[in-house]
Amino acid sequence: MRSALAHGRSMDQALDAGASPATGHSGLARLSRRVRADMEGAGPDLQPLIDTEGVTDVLVGAGRIWIDRGRGLEDAGAAMPEDQARALAVRMAASAGRRLDEACPTVDATLPDGTRLNAVLPPLSSEGTLISLRTRRRRGYTLEELVGAGTLAPGIDVVLAALVEQRASCLITGATGTGKTTLLAALLARVPGTERIICIEEASELRPDHPHVIHLQERGANVQGVGEVTMTSLVRTALRMRPDRIVLGECRGPEVRDVLTALNTGHEGGWATLHANSPADVPARLTALGALAGMDEAALAAQAASALDVVVHLRRSSAGAAGARRRVDSLGVLRRRVSQAGPVLECQEALRVGEDGTVEAGPGVGALAARIGRPPVEAALGRPLGAGPRLDPGPGPDGGAGPGARSAQHPGGGRGQGRGEGCDGVGGLGGGLP
Repeated sequence: MRSALAHGRSMDQALDAGASPATGHSGLARLSRRVRADMEGAGPDLQPLIDTEGVTDVLVGAGRIWIDRGRGLEDAGAAMPEDQARALAVRMAASAGRRLDEACPTVDATLPDGTRLNAVLPPLSSEGTLISLRTRRRRGYTLEELVGAGTLAPGIDVVLAALVEQRASCLITGATGTGKTTLLAALLARVPGTERIICIEEASELRPDHPHVIHLQERGANVQGVGEVTMTSLVRTALRMRPDRIVLGECRGPEVRDVLTALNTGHEGGWATLHANSPADVPARLTALGALAGMDEAALAAQAASALDVVVHLRRSSAGAAGARRRVDSLGVLRRRVSQAGPVLECQEALRVGEDGTVEAGPGVGALAARIGRPPVEAALGRPLGAGPRLDPGPGPDGGAGPGARSAQHPGGGRGQGRGEGCDGVGGLGGGLP
């Protein structure tokens, strides 16, 4: 069989050449799957785990194999010796067109089947070769399925769908493994099929169910130190590609400046993900990223408050009988507040989702309603705005939308005039999203 492959024959032809009459159809099928996994996939030990429905991550370290089905890590009950793990990591990196050796002991790449690969070799890792695989679901989730899975509380899906429909520009935040990419793909599937989506990522993971998605992927420098293509460069390239929506798979560097500029110059309806432990941490994370691009805090606050409408935050719930669960924890709005030290960026909570799925209004609920309209917000709350408890009442009427909250460009309650310029202490109820 190896000889047949070496002479350019296809995998199926090589399998036929290597099979004996006693192999039979079932034996040949098993042999085919094993050889394909060994030569094209993640190997006979890991590929079946990747192919298992519901598995999101497969991890190898210290000779053990672990999996995650969305409820926390589970021991897969199998071992992988160090020499086998190293050989597998090197081969998978090569299949993705990347190098993994002593000179380049780490790799982050996408395998041909869309699986995300990260690998680390010793001595960077004292536990031996580490392999982290993030699987790609064959079909993306819908918002309705995420409600059924407990990721979205009933009514929150209505708010998120309205954000897409109203072309709001939003951040999806959360810690690693909270489901940011899964939620983003579900939201992008709601974009009208007549629009062109350009996804910019470090490693291609987003696969929304949409007819017109373009993927741009960053590239590192080669061993000679040339050939690098950065996220910043890709954002600028995307602007010349007639995008209807620009999506940044993960905002993690100076590209934040170019993304904010794009969103502030007519490219609305964009989305990005950001690693943050809580909505309150988002302004500090954006400020730090802006500093990498040479933006001071005042400039970042002005740009972000103008460009970004809503922050959707995910977290892992505490582990119960069914294990930890990923869920949307809150929605917030970004606003610029003028303090004695100068303009600062704040994230004001609009909706908070409890562990039991109940939704409460926060001080930013009026700004959210002004942006997407009252009905979606009331659907999430299960009551009219102004009724029921509120987390921290603002100075204005609950859910009020003052002058300038609606515009012809955003009939559902657009950004409006007076978007929080100099609004120290104002809850954002009088001028769209502050």
